Amino acid sequence: MRRPVALRLGAALTTLTLASAAGVALSTMEASAASAGATGYATQNGGTTGGAGGQTVRATTGTAIHTALCGRASSSTPIIIEVEGTINHGNTAKVSGGSCNTAAGVIELKQISNVTIVGVGGGAVFDQLGIHIRESSNIIIQNVTVKNVKKSGSPTSNGGDAIGMESGVRNVWVDHVDLLASGGESEGYDGLFDMKDNTQYVTLSYSTLRNSGRGGLIGSSESDTSNGYVTFHHNLYENIDSRTPLLRGGIAHVYNNYYVKLNESGINSRAGAKAKVDNNYFKDSKDVLGTFYTDAAGYWQVSGNVLDNVTWSSPGTDTNPAGPNLQSTTTVTVPYSYTLDAASCVPTVVAQTAGANTGLKVSNGNCTPQTPTSTPTPTDTATPTPTPTGEPTQPSGTNLSVGAGSDGSSKASGTSYGNVRDGDLATYWSPSGATGSISIKWGAATGISKVNIRETSDSAGAIGSWRLLNADTGAVLTSGSGAGVITFPRTSLSKVTFEITGSTGTPKIAEFESFAG
Repeated sequence: MRRPVALRLGAALTTLTLASAAGVALSTMEASAASAGATGYATQNGGTTGGAGGQTVRATTGTAIHTALCGRASSSTPIIIEVEGTINHGNTAKVSGGSCNTAAGVIELKQISNVTIVGVGGGAVFDQLGIHIRESSNIIIQNVTVKNVKKSGSPTSNGGDAIGMESGVRNVWVDHVDLLASGGESEGYDGLFDMKDNTQYVTLSYSTLRNSGRGGLIGSSESDTSNGYVTFHHNLYENIDSRTPLLRGGIAHVYNNYYVKLNESGINSRAGAKAKVDNNYFKDSKDVLGTFYTDAAGYWQVSGNVLDNVTWSSPGTDTNPAGPNLQSTTTVTVPYSYTLDAASCVPTVVAQTAGANTGLKVSNGNCTPQTPTSTPTPTDTATPTPTPTGEPTQPSGTNLSVGAGSDGSSKASGTSYGNVRDGDLATYWSPSGATGSISIKWGAATGISKVNIRETSDSAGAIGSWRLLNADTGAVLTSGSGAGVITFPRTSLSKVTFEITGSTGTPKIAEFESFAG
């Protein structure tokens, strides 16, 4: 297969500016993970509900996302993870646990189910960091930006895919997201939205895919035809060389999308695939539909599409364009209900609804954007707090940290591990970066059921997400956010570790107190 040519980025800036390739302007809007519910093929096979009904937690780092996954009772315990801020390599570490299988440098949704990841507050940006879904089911990703994920150069993540799915994945709904790159394969990027190795029942809706050599694929090779049942609707594809998508086998329903500047080819149906292509708007593009770069034919059913300044290649051995006179070559029946906007209004509707931080607006099927009435606004009260109601600020009893030892992952210049057990609130320990861990240790097993993390007065509120670990076994005793009193089932151990996985400033722990009960 030939490679697409390098992107013509200079021509990419159209009047439809939903986001910027260099960064997304984020609003202060807050979003819910369950707005209006899944659509398209994600509604089949039992439906896609993500973490509905589960605990809601807030995460400001990739490590905190992994921590939330690993802190569940099981790998299928429902959870909604509200994400705010920039997620990058520097704050995304591997976290271990019985309910997760994570890795550093990528958001790893592996061998799990019933999870929602949703951007809230000022917005969520996954910067040069991909989201990898593997051997998982019932996943929702909503209202986030994923940009500039590379497979070569530095840093690399997720094989260069912004969002990638593989190995028996089922029921994924990706909605109101921005997927951005800054070039093609020669610049180190791969696909924005890839599915392979038996991935089925997926919907991509109200999203933007921009400035990439490859929009996405369904099937990694001509023999990988076990994927399919994928819906694409109300998305913007802008300045993409090819693969919008590339479909190898399976069935895709493609409707009400806006395609601008498809530089080499667009919807590429091949290897027996069938694409139902309804009421899309194609503008300033080349070879927007057909079978390209192979003689393994695919098929399509077309209706209601608008072709605005579209050019076509001449047919050849490896090129079978569907135009200039679009004709259906198969029939496709979809099992779910949907309402088509007129293709003529698609550019306007998509401009107002697609992408992150648009208020999760959707079309009512009559070319009119609207905000789902079922969207509640998350509040900070949903975030776990380490201080139970009625718990005194200063616990009673003997502080067992006095006379014990201490160590940690790192320490900032001028700070000391021993400062957290000297009884002096004027001295403190800080990690050398935004995250790190500090431990209290004893020469023999000691029973504790409560610790008190006390920040210095000038750093109050700097500690974000954290985990409390039994350092003897690595088990997570509990997790949460913010400093204060933390209670947990009484545990006998020789070392306890407070691990900061997210922060909003420079953490300064004056005292790490521990108590028997």
